Formats: sequence, C-alpha cells, structure tokens
Amino acid sequence: MTWQARIDAALAAREASHSLRRRAVCDPARGGALVNEGVRYRNFSGNDYLGLSQHPQLIEAWQQGARTWGVGSGASGHVSGYSRAHQTLEEDLARWLGFDRALLFISGFAANQAVVAALMQAPDRILADRLSHASLLEAASHSPATLRRFAHNSPAALAALLDKPCDGLTLAFTEGVFSMDGDCAPLAALAPLTRNDNTLLMVDDAHGIGVLGREGRGSCDVAGIKPDLLLVTFGKAFGLSGAALLCSEPMAKYLLQTARHLIYSTAMPAAQAQALKAALTVIREGDELRARLERNIARFRAGAARLPLALADSQTAIQPLIVGENAAALALAQTLRERGLWVTAIRPPTVPPGTARLRLTISAAHQDDDIDALLEALYDGCR
Repeated sequence: MTWQARIDAALAAREASHSLRRRAVCDPARGGALVNEGVRYRNFSGNDYLGLSQHPQLIEAWQQGARTWGVGSGASGHVSGYSRAHQTLEEDLARWLGFDRALLFISGFAANQAVVAALMQAPDRILADRLSHASLLEAASHSPATLRRFAHNSPAALAALLDKPCDGLTLAFTEGVFSMDGDCAPLAALAPLTRNDNTLLMVDDAHGIGVLGREGRGSCDVAGIKPDLLLVTFGKAFGLSGAALLCSEPMAKYLLQTARHLIYSTAMPAAQAQALKAALTVIREGDELRARLERNIARFRAGAARLPLALADSQTAIQPLIVGENAAALALAQTLRERGLWVTAIRPPTVPPGTARLRLTISAAHQDDDIDALLEALYDGCR
C-alpha cells in the first residue's frame, strides 16, 4: 500500500460513516454571534461562556499591552520570553485560587501532556475518569506509567482501583465539568480518596473556571476542595487562550526543570497576559454575568424539555442534545444552520458510537430572543 492509498482509504471510510471533520471560516461577532461567508449566525457552538472575547476592557488591555511590549514574546520563558506581565498574572491567579504557584502554558492540551510527561515513570499509574480529555489520555498512552480508567463520575470505582497494590506513585485525574456531557465531577467525594503521600489529585477545570463558584473560582471552590494540581484554561470563560497550572511551590520548581512543553515552547505574548489579567478582574466582579448565564441556561432547559430528544442532565453552559446516529445529527445541525443558528454535530470518536449529538453551548452574551429562536428551530427540525 502506498501512502496516498492509505490516506485515501482513511478519508473514504470517514466519509462513508458521516464522521469526516470539516472546518469552516467563522469570524467572531458581538452578541454571541459569528459570520460565515457573509452570513451572520447566532452562535451556539463556542465556549465563550461569559462573552468576554468581545469585552471592551479585554480588548483595550491587549491593545495597550501590544503598544507596550509588542505582539510576541520572542522566546521561551526559560530564555527571555517571561515578562513582568506573565509574572504578575501568575501571582494573581495563585492568590485568587489559593495556591502557592501558577505556571502559564500555551494551551490546556500542552499543560496536561506536560504534567504526565514530567511526573510519571514506571511503575507509576494514572487513574483517570473514563471521559477524561483526549490530551490526558494521549499523554498517558505515551507514558511508561500504567493507565487505568474508572467508571465515569464514580468514587467507588476510583476507590476500588486505589485499593489495588501499586509499586509506584499514583496520579488520579478528573475534569471539573466534562466537555461533551456538561456534567460535574463529584469532587467532594473523590478528593478524600486521594489524600495520601503516594497519590496526587489533578482536576482539569477548563469548563468550570470563571463560571462556577465564588468569584468564578470554579468547580473545586463549589466542592470545597483543593486538589494537588488544578488546570485552568483561558479559551472558555476567560475569552482568550492559554492555560495555567496551579500547584505547590516544590511542584512548580520541579516542573520548571522538567516540563518540556513549558521549557521548549515560545511563551504567550505579554500583551495576551495583560488581557488575561483584565479578564480575571472582569470574572471576579462578574456575578451579574454568571447570573445572566444561569437564566439563559434555565430558559433553554425549560423549553428543550419538550423536545423528542434526550437532553443531557447538565446545569452548566454545555447542553448536549443526544440525537443518536451521525447522519441524523448532521441533518439536524444543517437544518438549524439554514435558520441562522450555528450548531455543531459532535460524532464518534469524540463521543461514544450511537450518541452523536448537538453540543449546544449557552453564553451570557445570548439574549432571550436568541434562546427562543434556537428552541423554535429545534421544535421545527424535530417534526
């Protein structure tokens, strides 16, 4: 078989199973919207939960940062790319979330991979929720440590794995809010299971930070726990991009020596760090934004309960409607697209076979008429 034949066969198989991924050019617009090929759509597929990507304070902060420091950091943070803006943001994040240190990463994907690569050895083990993010699972597959996945959101399943003997150390991993189902991990029940010198608990709170808890401190604040490692990302409620890992002082010192994703990546621009600092201020003062998001979620769920589709048990901004087969999910998404609603069908392998869905996301930027237009189109599309 030639390389071309292999590629052609793989693409043909994806096409036949209605699972071929395609990108579209989407230009962001205000008010929870986007523009594609000159047409404005109400956007129900993004992760901009508080609408901060268009917030004037963040835009001004980035522009001011660019005028002060330029538009690129120019190097890894271990060389010359770590500025006062980066340091200040790390310090503010650590104080806000109650940790010794915060380390900035270029993405949450990179941060998850960095932790596994830097910490795990043979005969260590990684105990991960079955629905953990692809970044963690991919890193685990490349690690000399053993990966074991426990039943989704099951403290009993994690406890059973922890009771099994291990000659090495253990990293227990879960998300705060799961990205495809929108449900929350039982962190208050999981955390006590990991309180020993041989186990670290890591929580990836990409979809909870900024939205849940006091001042938007996230899932761990709601649960009243402090994990050993907390990952927060900036591409969702913060409205920007990048990530930070919150940890102890010794852990930060160790990762600064060993985390290759940190050492060998160009640091985020200082202007971006300044915009993130502005986002943090808006989030901490953003109770009204969070209240508006909650109202929008409640309005959607009340209307969607009458649809002939399975509505996931989620109280978060992620509101999946389970359709089932790939072709049916794609067809419904296209029907909504024709009504001016940008909704993406999520299909295997991202979700289990037979659970293709519309992964709807609600934002504080949406107005009542946006939610109502979505519900009306869904009713019509399901007839």
